[in-house]
Amino acid sequence: MELRKTQMAMPVCLAMIMSLMVSQVVFAEKYSGSMSPHDRKLAEMQALKASLVRRNLPAIVSPPPTPPQAVPGPRVYQVISYGADPTGKLDSTDAILKAMEEAFDGPSHGVLMAGINDLGGARIDLQGGSYLISRPLRFPSAGAGNLLISGGTLRASNDFPMDRYLIELNDEKSKQQYIFEYITLRDLLIDCNYRGGAIAVINSLRTSIDNCYITRFGDTNGILVKRGHETYIRNSFLGQHITAGGDSGERNFSGTAVNLMGNDNAVTDTVIFSARIGVMISGQANLLSGVHCYNKATGFGGTGIYLNLPGLTQNRIVNSYMDYTGIVAEDPVQLQISGTFFLGDAFIVLKSITGLVRGVNIVDNMFSGSGNGVPIVQLDQTNTAFEAVDQVVVDRNSVNGMGARSTVAKGSVDGNGTSWTVDFNPVLLFPDMINHVQYTLVASEAGAFPVHAVRNVSGNRVVVETNAPVAATVYVTVTQ
Repeated sequence: MELRKTQMAMPVCLAMIMSLMVSQVVFAEKYSGSMSPHDRKLAEMQALKASLVRRNLPAIVSPPPTPPQAVPGPRVYQVISYGADPTGKLDSTDAILKAMEEAFDGPSHGVLMAGINDLGGARIDLQGGSYLISRPLRFPSAGAGNLLISGGTLRASNDFPMDRYLIELNDEKSKQQYIFEYITLRDLLIDCNYRGGAIAVINSLRTSIDNCYITRFGDTNGILVKRGHETYIRNSFLGQHITAGGDSGERNFSGTAVNLMGNDNAVTDTVIFSARIGVMISGQANLLSGVHCYNKATGFGGTGIYLNLPGLTQNRIVNSYMDYTGIVAEDPVQLQISGTFFLGDAFIVLKSITGLVRGVNIVDNMFSGSGNGVPIVQLDQTNTAFEAVDQVVVDRNSVNGMGARSTVAKGSVDGNGTSWTVDFNPVLLFPDMINHVQYTLVASEAGAFPVHAVRNVSGNRVVVETNAPVAATVYVTVTQ
């Protein structure tokens, strides 16, 4: 009670002080004319002091604080609130589908591509749980964009369909060119339980798969990208079996980790640690960068990257790591492989389908092998020989413990006679195919000036002859 009285008395005291100060100021101003100079100065000083004190006093009645304005944020759909079981014991399929349905029907913030509603960055939050899934998770229909699904684990149940994917961006009934846009799948672990695949992106635009761990997919694809545009897979890990190399069951690895059946996609900074094929590509203008493949080794029948689009490849594989597994390209046209490390006798195969290879650059790579002389680039001409060869450059590769192959070669030979032969078969990639020759003959004897010429270029051999015997060295450079 005493405290309350003191609080009530405070405004009264302050008011009295203020009144007294004001009176002093008024008195000083009113009677300053009749004061002596000393008294006038004293009154002015008291008035100044009163004004300073009044300025520093708190307001008697403070205005109420202005409430902060609410800033609208993205809608967050937490799957547990829809009944999902984060322990993974009960089936959470219906609950997560309900969250996806409500997100799809959420407030629209305009449109992205025609027919695709902008959901404003809505988030389906898995809340760090592990959820049992018995059938594919997909939106009710086409037409959603700007949405994130993140933050948890999805595990296929024992009765999950063998031919489906846990997350499907797909709508078979839609006639739109692009059915989803700017959907992001981030921070997910997807365990397919050796049933179907993990993610299918069909006819979608600007999709991101970021920081995902995809494992135990069946004899199918871990990630399937079909048609659409610009799916980016990055900072992710894919493996049919959880291993770190040297797996006793490696011979039995099956399936494909990433299947790109579309154009303009990218796989970057991604590890593929088990599958029969690491990346299968059947679309143009894709980029693979920073991809580490140590899936099924080539010696066991595996392939790191398979380019299955003969005649118009238009793909780039750069700054990657092929670990005991190699690259196969069918009838490659406009293919770049550069800055990549091939370990454990891993090599590149150019496979002839119709005998066409054009605009291929295999340059500035490193190859490290076991010392058995395995060629770094090989030709598979089982179907037919390569006849149409143009603008192919295999050069400037660092080779250790493997057989170097190139389309540019230099050689020299010493002799004393009238004929010099330089054999490029151990180096040149294509058999019996030299398109350009440059040579120099340096006579060892002072004053010798023989007439010389290239007499034969066949079987990847160059023959230089002189009109008279001479001791000389012949230097030859050839290109294919």
